[in-house]
Amino acid sequence: MKKMAIVLAAGQGKRMKSKLYKVLHSVCGKPMVGHVLDAVRGASCERSIVVVGHGAESVKSVLGSSAEYALQAEQLGTGHAVMQAKPLLGDEEGVTVVICGDTPLVRAETVEAMIALHVKQGAAATILTAELSDPTGYGRIVRGSDNGVLRIVEHKDCSPEETAIKEINTGTYCFDNRKLFQALEQVTNENAQGEYYLPDVIGILQSEGHAIAACLVEDSSEAIGVNDRVALGEAERLMRLRINAGHQMNGVTFIDPAHTYIEANVTIGSDTILYPGTVLRGQTSIGSDCVIGPSTEITNTIVGNGSTIRQSVAEGAEVREECNVGPFAFLRPGTKLGRHVKVGDFVEIKNTVIGENSKVPHLSYVGDAVIGTNVNIGCGAITANYDGYNKSKTEIGDNVFVGSNSNLIAPLKIGSGAYIVAGSTITQNVADNDLAIARERQVNKPGYAEKIRARARAKKDRETE
Repeated sequence: MKKMAIVLAAGQGKRMKSKLYKVLHSVCGKPMVGHVLDAVRGASCERSIVVVGHGAESVKSVLGSSAEYALQAEQLGTGHAVMQAKPLLGDEEGVTVVICGDTPLVRAETVEAMIALHVKQGAAATILTAELSDPTGYGRIVRGSDNGVLRIVEHKDCSPEETAIKEINTGTYCFDNRKLFQALEQVTNENAQGEYYLPDVIGILQSEGHAIAACLVEDSSEAIGVNDRVALGEAERLMRLRINAGHQMNGVTFIDPAHTYIEANVTIGSDTILYPGTVLRGQTSIGSDCVIGPSTEITNTIVGNGSTIRQSVAEGAEVREECNVGPFAFLRPGTKLGRHVKVGDFVEIKNTVIGENSKVPHLSYVGDAVIGTNVNIGCGAITANYDGYNKSKTEIGDNVFVGSNSNLIAPLKIGSGAYIVAGSTITQNVADNDLAIARERQVNKPGYAEKIRARARAKKDRETE
C-alpha cells in the first residue's frame, strides 16, 4: 500500500506579525514545516507534497528537493489547498495523510498509528483527535454508540451537550486517496467565508456510506497548531522538553533540563553532563563523558569524548578528545583542536589548527594559524594576521615556546623547538631550535620618576585654577 502526504503550508500567518513566512519560524532550530515533513517521512510516506502560497519561493528554498510542491495561488480554504495536489496525486492508489505545516509537535509514531488504524478499520477517512481540558475554539468529535465518528461540530455550532465534549479535531487526517479527491469535487464554498473546507469531505464520505475512524493521540500537546508567537513559544518549550527527555533516556545528565536548550539535530553521547545555560545548536555533535557548561553556546561544532567546555562559545569548530576549553573562550569557524589541547580564559581562536597537547592558556588571539604539538602560547600572545586587506598565515612547529605578550606578525614561520622571548614582536621567520628576541633595550633613568610625577601635579594644578 502506497503512503503519501499533503502538507498544507500556503497560509500567510498574519497573527505572527512577522516578515518571515509562518511555517518557516523555527522550533528548536528547525522550521515548523521541517518538523512536519520529518513526521510524515518517519511514517514511511513515499511522497510528500507541500502546498505553498504566500512565501512560496522562501519555503522552496528552505526545503529544497526534500519535497514536491503544489501552488495555491489564491487562498480559498483547506479543501481548495488539498485540491492543488490533485495533478500530482489524483491518480494514485493508497492512503494520503493531510497535515498542516504549522503543527511541529506531531510525531512520526502518531502519524504511523493513525495510518495503521485507518487501514485496520477499512475507513475512507481517519481523523487524528485529541482530548483537551479546555477545548474552546476547536471542532468537537461526536461519536455514536459504537464509538464511531458521527460528525465534527465546529465550536460555534455546538449545543450545550456538544460543548462539554473534550475530544477535538486536530486538523490532521488520513484518507483513501481516490475517495479524497472524488469527495473534494463535491465540496462547495457556500459559507460565510466563501471558502472550501476540508472537513466537509468527512460529511460527504459519510453520506456515501463510507466508514470514518478517529485516532486519539496519547499526548494532547501534539495537537498544537502555531498561529501566533504565544503558541510558538509554547511549542518551543514542549519540543525542548521532549528533546531533553530523549537525551536523558540515552544516558545524558541534565543538571537543570528547564534551562538547557538543545536543537533538534544535535547528538550527544552517554555520560555527558550538561550544566544550566547550555545552548547546543545546528549540527552539533557532543561525544561521551563530556562536561558542557554552565553558560556555554555551541553551534555546528564537533566535540570529542571526554572534553570539557565551560562558559564559552564555539561555532563551526572541531574539538578532539579530552580537550579543556574555557572559561570565556571563543572558538570561531575553522578552529580545530587536537587531543588534550588547553584553551583557557579570554582566548579567541579563529581558522586555526592546534596540535595535540598544545596550550593557549589565557588572554590570547590566534587566527589563521597552524600550530604543532606540545606548543605553549604565553599570556597575551597575538597572531597579527590581517593587514586591512589580506589575511596571512602563521605556522608554528612542534615543541615551541611563545613567551607572554608576544606579537607574531604574519606571514610567519616558526620552526620546531624555537623559543620566543616574552615581549617580542616577531616579523621574520625563526628556524628550528632558535631563540628569537625582538624588543627595545631597557633604559633606566635614576630619580626620573619623581620628575614625571611633579610635572603631572603641576599640570593638574594649572587646570583646576
